[in-house]
Amino acid sequence: MLRFLQNEQLPIPAVLPDSVQKARFAESVEKLTSLDLSQVWDEMVEWFIWTAIKLVIALTIFYLGRWILRRLMAVIDRVLTARDVEQSLHKFLLTATKVVGLVVIFLTIVSILGFDSTSFVAMLASAGLAIGMALSGTLQNFAGGVMILVQRPYKIGDFIETDLASGTVVDIRLFSTVLHTTDKKTIYIPNNTISTGVVINYSTSTTRRCSWKVSVSYGDNYDTIRESMLEIIRRDERVLATPEPCVRIDALADSAVIIEARAWVENEDFWDVYDSITERFYKELPEHGANFPFPQLDVNIKREN
Repeated sequence: MLRFLQNEQLPIPAVLPDSVQKARFAESVEKLTSLDLSQVWDEMVEWFIWTAIKLVIALTIFYLGRWILRRLMAVIDRVLTARDVEQSLHKFLLTATKVVGLVVIFLTIVSILGFDSTSFVAMLASAGLAIGMALSGTLQNFAGGVMILVQRPYKIGDFIETDLASGTVVDIRLFSTVLHTTDKKTIYIPNNTISTGVVINYSTSTTRRCSWKVSVSYGDNYDTIRESMLEIIRRDERVLATPEPCVRIDALADSAVIIEARAWVENEDFWDVYDSITERFYKELPEHGANFPFPQLDVNIKREN
């Protein structure tokens, strides 16, 4: 019957003469009367059997594909857990694997059932292109987030400085990085900005160098002030003995001699040591002959007779 219907020509959408219509009607009646019902029945049975086989194969591939996909995701999950991959990237990779696996299973089943999978692939590609163009900025942030999570220039708890802000990292998301500033403001920075900009990470090293610059007047005894500054620094137990603290003249400015002191401390003690020793310099150095100058400007007034 299928072959018979395929051989039957569709009528042309136009008004035909009665003679032509009667001739075509007679031809159709003749084909129906000469139809071999046994042949039609055999073809129908063959079609149903072949369709049933394809459905069984499709269902087998569906359940087998899901089983393989679950096993693959379990392996990926164990590998990512063993490598201590960031949780956000961990979930994203598992989700991406699942989506890609389901698409492959779907296209395989479509091909087995006899449909043209090329049209489905073209449709998916067109949809992906349209979504990508509409969400270009979001996708850039997403790509930046993936790069950050893979390369790990910083992690949660690090104190970083970017082109836009500085603070402690409290969360790394796929589209943005969340910082808490020192005054507890919450800043959301797009990952594309961070991944393509300069990032200073103050937490990667276990130690940091403190640096103080003190201005004293010209004529003050530098050697005495230098020894006093070294004594104040070494008095603090949080200052590391190696590398040794040092004091040097940094510059001869217009109104003062600028003396710089350097000392290494543990990273977590940086600000406490810096603030503590700054206060001691201010209180104790005047007792050792240091005078803190301030900018002066001499104004000469000339009167004309």
